[in-house]
Amino acid sequence: MENVQVQIRRLKKDDAEEISRIYAEITRKPVDTDFKRIIEEHARREEDACFVAEHEGRVVGFMISYILTGGFGIAKSAWIATLGVNPKFMGTGIGASLAGEIFRFYQTKGIENVYTSVRWDSTDLLSFFKTLGFDRSDFINLRKVLG
Repeated sequence: MENVQVQIRRLKKDDAEEISRIYAEITRKPVDTDFKRIIEEHARREEDACFVAEHEGRVVGFMISYILTGGFGIAKSAWIATLGVNPKFMGTGIGASLAGEIFRFYQTKGIENVYTSVRWDSTDLLSFFKTLGFDRSDFINLRKVLG
């Protein structure tokens, strides 16, 4: 599929429902109410870059990011928390368009580093971020299971 014409705009609270639908299609699991609430909270935060892609009046992609100040000794940076593109529109450049908008937004804020975290076995997502110029960082993800 070729590149699709989309309009990139800021995330709005009302987008949470369509974003949840897209996320559920990607993960093939129902989305809980916490996910919708988190999306709505991001929509209220003007200092972060959270954008959606619209095609013919419908949200077909999203990218949620936030600024982290003073996290573990690094300078003020941005983090991409989650993203998604409607499976029918994957491979059409929507994700790259969303990322480009986020990069431009943070450059105007003087932020030099954008980070994200990807599962090691998500080869499609790793490949996507590689095409955007991402590479390994100085971080190692750690986890502790509680309970």
